[in-house]
Amino acid sequence: MISGGGTGGHIYPAISIAQALKEMLQHVDILFVGAKGKMEMEKVSKAGFEIEGLWISGIRRKLSGQNLLFPVKLISSLLGASRLIKKFNPDVVVGVGGYASGPLLYIAAKKGIPTLIQEQNSYAGLTNKLLAKSADRICVAHDGMEKYFPKEKLVITGNPVRKTIKLNPNRKEEAYRHFELNAEKPVLLVVGGSLGARSINEFILAGLEKLKEHNVQLIWQCGDGYHEEMAARSEGKGGKVVLKDFIFQMGFAYEIADVVISRAGALSIAELMLMGKPSILVPSPNVAENHQTINALALVEKEAAKMVKDVEAMDKLIDESISLLEDKSRQEKLSKNIRSMAHENAAVDIANEIVKLAE
Repeated sequence: MISGGGTGGHIYPAISIAQALKEMLQHVDILFVGAKGKMEMEKVSKAGFEIEGLWISGIRRKLSGQNLLFPVKLISSLLGASRLIKKFNPDVVVGVGGYASGPLLYIAAKKGIPTLIQEQNSYAGLTNKLLAKSADRICVAHDGMEKYFPKEKLVITGNPVRKTIKLNPNRKEEAYRHFELNAEKPVLLVVGGSLGARSINEFILAGLEKLKEHNVQLIWQCGDGYHEEMAARSEGKGGKVVLKDFIFQMGFAYEIADVVISRAGALSIAELMLMGKPSILVPSPNVAENHQTINALALVEKEAAKMVKDVEAMDKLIDESISLLEDKSRQEKLSKNIRSMAHENAAVDIANEIVKLAE
């Protein structure tokens, strides 16, 4: 059983692990467990895996009437997890983050079923810290995670990424054609995470004319909830702009991007590492324990990325992007350093740890 969801940063690694298990083992049954109403219920099914939902959500950090329902949802999800485990009878239960991971792995450990958690960030979340006490194996993406977890349980595997994300310079010509871009002009790729990012969209809108002045071509993933608004507000502004709600051919986009502006979620960073992309990270200020800033700083300290704080981005982001686009030596240095941090076989390595627990 695998639980992971809420955002693409949890869902896609979970799917990658499941795919690695399928390729590794002739006969393996996999059941995903997610939170009802969240995006994993659709994405996992589309990837060809069965998924069941629990009635669970997180506690809102601001005062909210919805928090009053949390104890009821927690009890419901624990009972639901117990029923699913009894019915599916798993050999191993895996948690990759998301609301459903907590109750599912808690019940599994209580029943004596081996559990594995995967922590994607440089800073461990509260749920994983609690689950770590009973987990048999903890797969992490970064050094130094013994600050949060028992050292003897840790395995450094890196973060799994989508199978379509891989270096292939032979695809560049096709990628330029796909996005209808000019190979002689610089390309800036902007991604605000799987759900989009309001503030990054506003920063890019404000900088469209300046990007045009410097002949910058833009591939801009604005997020499904923002596409209609951004299309209307950007019409007639800037130069060559390819605006998408979601980029399905992300491998193509990375291949031709000279510089990438991105949030600092674990999945985004893992993809940037694998593709060796010079990047400007704009950590989201709206995440638990400020973990995106910690993720970004882990790269900045190794001169593997630049960081612009969200609160400063309106004044600095576009200028920093243009400066980096015009400085090939800085691009090469960042590219070399971030590429050296990549874990190409993360999904397979995690799948191997799961198999060991099942034996």
